Amino acid sequence: MNGESRIVAVLGPTNTGKTHYAIERMLGHRTGVIGLPLRLLAREVYDKIVAIRGPSVVALVTGEERIVPPRTQYWVCTVEAMPEGMGTDFVAIDEIQLCADPERGHVFTDRLLRMRGTHETLFLGADTMRGPIAALVPQAQFARRERMSQLVYTGSKKISRMPPRSAIVGFSVENVYAIAELLRRQKGGAAVVMGALSPRTRNAQVELYQNGEVDYLVATDAIGMGLNLDVNHVAFSSLSKFDGRRMRPLAPNELAQIAGRAGRGMSDGTFGVTGEASPLDEGVAQAIMDSRFTPMKKLNWRNAALRFGSVDALIDSLEASPDNEHLVKARPADDLNALKSLAQVPEVAARASDGPSIRLLWDVCRIPDFRGISHAEHASLLESIFGHLHERGTIPEDFLARQIRRIDRTDGDIDALSKRLAYIRTWTYVAQRNGWVRDESHWRAETRAVEDRVSDALHERLTQRFVDRRTSVLLRRLKQKEALLAEVNDKGEVTVEGEFVGRLEGFRFIPDKSAQGTEAKALKSASLQALAPQFHLRADRFYNAPDTEIDFTDQGGLMWGEYAVGKLVAGAEPLKPMVEVFVDEAAGPEVEQKVQRRLQHFIDRKIAALFEPLLNLSRDEELTGLAKGFAFRMVEALGILPRAGVAQEVKDLDQDARGALRKHGIRFGQFTIFMPLLLKPAPTRLRLVLWALANGLQEFPEAPPPGLVTVPVAKGAPEGYDTMCGYRNAGERSIRIDMLERLADMLRAEDSRGGFEAKADMLSITGMTLEQFADLMQGLGYKAERGERTKIKPAQMAEQPPAATAEAPAETTEAEAQSDVAVATEAPAEATDSAEAEAEATAADPASDEPEVEVFYTFTWGRQANRGPRGDQRQGRGKPGGKPRDGRGKPQGKKGGKPQGAKTFSSRPPKKEKAIDPDNPFAAALMGLKDGN
Repeated sequence: MNGESRIVAVLGPTNTGKTHYAIERMLGHRTGVIGLPLRLLAREVYDKIVAIRGPSVVALVTGEERIVPPRTQYWVCTVEAMPEGMGTDFVAIDEIQLCADPERGHVFTDRLLRMRGTHETLFLGADTMRGPIAALVPQAQFARRERMSQLVYTGSKKISRMPPRSAIVGFSVENVYAIAELLRRQKGGAAVVMGALSPRTRNAQVELYQNGEVDYLVATDAIGMGLNLDVNHVAFSSLSKFDGRRMRPLAPNELAQIAGRAGRGMSDGTFGVTGEASPLDEGVAQAIMDSRFTPMKKLNWRNAALRFGSVDALIDSLEASPDNEHLVKARPADDLNALKSLAQVPEVAARASDGPSIRLLWDVCRIPDFRGISHAEHASLLESIFGHLHERGTIPEDFLARQIRRIDRTDGDIDALSKRLAYIRTWTYVAQRNGWVRDESHWRAETRAVEDRVSDALHERLTQRFVDRRTSVLLRRLKQKEALLAEVNDKGEVTVEGEFVGRLEGFRFIPDKSAQGTEAKALKSASLQALAPQFHLRADRFYNAPDTEIDFTDQGGLMWGEYAVGKLVAGAEPLKPMVEVFVDEAAGPEVEQKVQRRLQHFIDRKIAALFEPLLNLSRDEELTGLAKGFAFRMVEALGILPRAGVAQEVKDLDQDARGALRKHGIRFGQFTIFMPLLLKPAPTRLRLVLWALANGLQEFPEAPPPGLVTVPVAKGAPEGYDTMCGYRNAGERSIRIDMLERLADMLRAEDSRGGFEAKADMLSITGMTLEQFADLMQGLGYKAERGERTKIKPAQMAEQPPAATAEAPAETTEAEAQSDVAVATEAPAEATDSAEAEAEATAADPASDEPEVEVFYTFTWGRQANRGPRGDQRQGRGKPGGKPRDGRGKPQGKKGGKPQGAKTFSSRPPKKEKAIDPDNPFAAALMGLKDGN
């Protein structure tokens, strides 16, 4: 060493610019080497020097990376990888206080004692090293540097209340991941920095933080080793760590090293605790703020003068004790433990028989245990590598290719990729050793490429898991008070600043369901702010939309296309419902009013179109007296009134009043008074909704399928439901009221007292089997007596005189005509099947004389005269015993076989003293009775 060599210890707290000072000093010399504590920090310093002097004169040497240009002047290395015997003008060792580290301290101590520049040597570190340096390097000069900004303790804070630009420190991978996951949900995400990451992954993660995509960093204590980040606050999630052997509390100087990352340059910083970490003792906190710590007294040391005469001699030299009171023997490191293990393997012991082979064995043992699986597995891998190197001089390419190929995958989760990254680091280290592989440049490039691919995949997985880009983007823009740009596509998907945030359903924003908690609140707040212009554009489009784009549901909802935009609520009258809109408050009152007006216009026009006859009835000013009152009842009942409930009002109406009401399409039926036009499917569907609203029903019953004459009775339906559907309950089924009136016309010609059977027309009009028809008739008040008899064959039927056919009523509405068509296409399957079966049986055995039995029903009116429907009270004036039966069991009429019921068609002019209602279905029978009196 040159006698003029200058040795300076530049000591002080963090953020004093020591590393920057060392770079400046090195570049002032022709050649230099700087040793740094971390591979990550080495890469950062290398990039800075390359930016100043260019890549052709700067080398980077770490355990897993080796970039050495031919004209190298400046070497940037990890402390373990610093080349010896280079004779450079300048040497610097950063973070020299790591001499006291139980695992790596002996390496730093060795560099303190033996590494020198020919012109200048710098030791950079904490003030606590002043005593040991002065004792071990007497010629060293000391330079004190003060912190450029203040560091203030702020106590404990919840992670949810952590200020932006904070770094939260954890001391295990599990702890780091848990904190990062919590920050993703509450703050939009966090970058993750750990010593085990490759420089490529670490730089990509730091870039997320540095460029503001995320405001939080979660890291291990690796950030305490000189990594320069824009951190304002450092929070400790724990105050203890596992040091490789046991859990131990962090010393105040260790806490200060990490806390000092807060506040860069002239910006002040803060530090504190979070999570389960207890608040710092007041004295410890003050010591960190004042940078006052207990001076170091002992440095870890391991003998550098190794003996390679035998494996045992090598082990003994490594376990030698220091002869200086300021040094203490380091605990056995991983490389020494590996050497001891391999020395017990007979094959290894046999190979390590001379100096070169023992040196080779020692070099192999110094391969770091990147995988961290187990000591035995690591030793087994080292044994294999040593065997190849000793036997062949290099590692076989096919063996190396197989190892790398197993790792070269980018699928899997974070843990799987982290393990692959650790594995490839082993082979990257091997490829960096001179002479260990044949084609060094190829394998160095190959392992580096695999590491880069796995690193990129790991960065992607870390970002996917711990960064919600959309939330972080929106929160950042909100914080900066910038206008957010929202877009809504034709599917209603909403993107804000290019990030999907949810869906716009009508005029309500539905946030993405993957967001929860604080994240969801932030997402909705930012989205609604950005959506304000979209709400107005959508409201204008809705207001001008045709009625064909709007519809109502059976539950009273109002739809615009596939989206609900409001619902109907009860108004002052059944035909005047009101509208309640579904509009987000953020859309504003103007949008809400516009949507409300458009929906009110829609439902008003819908009612006007579907209930036009009823509205005309309500507005007819020519109606007076009882007719006007009855019209009011019809409007109130939405166009359908069971006759039994208004029997007296109908009786009181004179012929003029009835005529005025009939002009509006009102039909006075035997069972129901109704407006046939309102029985169509569309008015029926709307009538049910209006009726349910007026009656305050919580769940609206749905209308029966259109086109059916009868439907099953709805069990548990509200009272009056069948009437509003346009049906009347009768037994197990309900029959449409217009078809019921046609059936009543047919029944009017029958002898209700003497008994009659169902005609084919009766079954046809109802679309029922005989048994179903019997149940229907009982539901209408008739008695149905079941009987059996011998079936008359077609030949015998031909001998019987033709039955009288009732004349179809003249009054047939369009709805009834449509019903006839529907009924004609719905012939009972049972009747068809039985007819076919009978025909087949006859064809198979035409000579069979065995009598066949058929089932028939005889129907008689079953109610008391004063309880039956009007018109039934005086039907069938036969004797109490009824008519005698013929040979087939059918009721026998008068001479000529004409049923007595046919007499009800004959009439004479009514007496003037009391007019008979011609609309009464049994008017003819009443007039017949008067003639007989």
